[in-house]
Amino acid sequence: MNQSGDLTESAPPGFTSDEVMQKANVENFAVASRLIPRRYREHLLAMYGFARFVDDIGDLSTGDRSAQLNWAQSEIVRAFDGQGTHPIFVRAAESARTLKLPIDPFLDLIQANRQDQLTRRYRSYDDLAQYCSLSANPVGQMVLAIFGAQDEERSGLSDAACTALQIIEHLQDVREDAEIDRIYLPTEDLDRFNVAESELTATSASPALRRLIAFESQRAAQLLGTSLELVRLLHGWARIAVSGFIGGGLAQLDALTLANFDVLTRPVKATKFSMMRKTFHVYLFASRAKRPRPRAGVGVRR
Repeated sequence: MNQSGDLTESAPPGFTSDEVMQKANVENFAVASRLIPRRYREHLLAMYGFARFVDDIGDLSTGDRSAQLNWAQSEIVRAFDGQGTHPIFVRAAESARTLKLPIDPFLDLIQANRQDQLTRRYRSYDDLAQYCSLSANPVGQMVLAIFGAQDEERSGLSDAACTALQIIEHLQDVREDAEIDRIYLPTEDLDRFNVAESELTATSASPALRRLIAFESQRAAQLLGTSLELVRLLHGWARIAVSGFIGGGLAQLDALTLANFDVLTRPVKATKFSMMRKTFHVYLFASRAKRPRPRAGVGVRR
């Protein structure tokens, strides 16, 4: 395994630094918006580059993915020790040291991709949420660290937002995932709505599948509703950035509704205008909202 450059000579497109970073422009949710000052944007891009690179190994590599993920873990450890050589890992580790961010979120993202190589189905929603705790929630912890906004309450709300965004991405990619024998719709929900796995690659979504997608969308909507409190707890550029992430998720849920939850006939993706509009609404809500006053007698001294 080459430890100093890209993974293998036969690696698919998307493994060079430039190719990875170009994908920032086509993500669902704004990555390092130009509105954000450079001092934050550089850290956001560093974290994005690492997460995207590791996902590309897990999803695109034609080589031994498990071995390459082991390489990725060794390389990020070396980078944290100041001995890394791959530019994406070196950049991520430099940001982490500046932010005093531990290595754990980086290792969790690698572990999520290891799990993708072994686990093709999730029996329950709880099982899926555990996967999201590795594949999505660490990104939220990175974002909070970038803005110096980490605490227990914000971290819990961030986890809810990130899990919701991961679920929404899974709903968008139902066919794409099923075609590579990955299904992120809980098996118990497929059974509850009488949806056969073969329906996930049909030319259009069956009525039963649409009902299932609507059900999972509502789950994501409830999580995003909970995470609106996170935006209220943030200030300045942190509030703007997180409003963008949550607004993007809400816009995508609107797009799914407008498509009558048919994710198979054509790709369902929110427009940039709808994401901007939702982002503005989320930010405005947080700016106007006041935290509810505790009720008398509930942990309040008088």
